[in-house]
Amino acid sequence: MSDMPVRAVLFDMDGVLFDSMPAHAKCWVEACRKFGLDACEQDTYMNEGRTAASTIDLFTTAQWGRHVTPREVEDIYAEKCRLFNQWPEAPKMPGAEAVLEEVRRAGLTIAVVTGSGQESLLARLERQYSGYFRPELIVSSRDCQRGKPYPDPYLLGLSRAGIRAEEAIVVENAPLGVQAARAAGFHTIAVNTGPLPDSALIRAGANRLYPSMQALAEDIGRLLAAG
Repeated sequence: MSDMPVRAVLFDMDGVLFDSMPAHAKCWVEACRKFGLDACEQDTYMNEGRTAASTIDLFTTAQWGRHVTPREVEDIYAEKCRLFNQWPEAPKMPGAEAVLEEVRRAGLTIAVVTGSGQESLLARLERQYSGYFRPELIVSSRDCQRGKPYPDPYLLGLSRAGIRAEEAIVVENAPLGVQAARAAGFHTIAVNTGPLPDSALIRAGANRLYPSMQALAEDIGRLLAAG
């Protein structure tokens, strides 16, 4: 970790704060197949963090030999959101609130940088994690044209928080999110809350790896003190 004192922690949302990725994966597969695109749940986990347009464009480019149109993005993503909203509400990720509380107790700035634009989840941040997040410190897919693995979302989070990358930590669960955070210059903690092998997160550049948010909660106080 940096020799500079830690002033902020930036969190991904899906798979870090909410245990929502299983539902996302199934809904992406179902929505894509309805529109004639072949997808599997593994694809969703490997591409987690991309904007919806970027994700769908990967599929159409590979399978249809062309880029997706704006109308197709709108239709496919609307169907994916419709399916997702039929699922039971995704629970808070076990251990996430304990991590947030430790960060707040240390007096650090808390921000969210997510590739999601899912209104139902964004609205739940304040409802389920009351008092932890300020609206201006939530960066979603609506705020950046280029999503993860580009560093743009995390660079925007830095700008809004008024800090330098050396003064912050990122908590991520997805390889593309880890790549984005590392490209932006952050010390990045990966929590493997999904089905991908640890090696996928390590190859992406994670500085530290934990098997769950509960495991991170047990260690976060020591990490912040060391930073």
